[in-house]
Amino acid sequence: MKNGIYLVATPIGNIGDITLRALEVLKNAAVIACEDTRVTKKLFSLLGLSSHDKTFVVMHDHNEGETAQKIIDLASSGNIVAYVSDAGSPLISDPGYKLAHLCREQNVYLTTIPGSCAAICGLQLSGLPTDKFLFAGFIPNKDKARREALEKYKDVAATLIFYETANRLLKTLTAAEEIFAGRELSVAREITKLYEECRSGTAAQLIEYYTANPPKGEIVLMVAPPSADTFLVDYREELAAAMRNASLKTAVKDIAGKYGLNKNEVYQTALELKNEL
Repeated sequence: MKNGIYLVATPIGNIGDITLRALEVLKNAAVIACEDTRVTKKLFSLLGLSSHDKTFVVMHDHNEGETAQKIIDLASSGNIVAYVSDAGSPLISDPGYKLAHLCREQNVYLTTIPGSCAAICGLQLSGLPTDKFLFAGFIPNKDKARREALEKYKDVAATLIFYETANRLLKTLTAAEEIFAGRELSVAREITKLYEECRSGTAAQLIEYYTANPPKGEIVLMVAPPSADTFLVDYREELAAAMRNASLKTAVKDIAGKYGLNKNEVYQTALELKNEL
């Protein structure tokens, strides 16, 4: 096996998803670069590999700039170096970009050992268009930054893929209800694990479901691309009929939820219809 740096994808849940090439590299590598030695040593144990004869180097978001060169020097000294993230494919919303960039600059052997990637697995499960997609990484934590991030991509003519945490999903879906009005969303979680789930619907439908069933695990959130008729749903007649049989507030809530529309806009339409009835 050639000396250099190997970007090794590891399972995102099911340990059986490790590839034969990944096993070979991890077994033969003298140096293991990783985000968290505890996570990686546990992986070695689950795979039945010894970690006692390995040199571990920790590289994460906060030290990549200074550690990347150290890893390259170890490879240049005649070592096989395997770089792994905590789970999935390295560099995909994980550290490693600076390392790869320096390898190209310094002509250090760099190759990839492909495998699991949560973004791709989620897209496959979603049932949303796969011919064009944009991966936008983790959604920001702060409310303003979250809205700005979603607004930034709302007009992109492709399926959008985001990473999100379980405890922030409802906040993101609430913002998405307005920004992606009328579009189908898909939430994939616990991919490849025992309780794998992929649920699709409007943002309002997903909010209702996950309010009643609080999510757990890591989440991939996907949004269908905009279509010509996304914002042209003719709901006025149906809204008028709903207002005849229920209160204005209830009718607005039902129609907005059914079509994933902005409640304020539906409410204004309801007021106009009320004057006409």
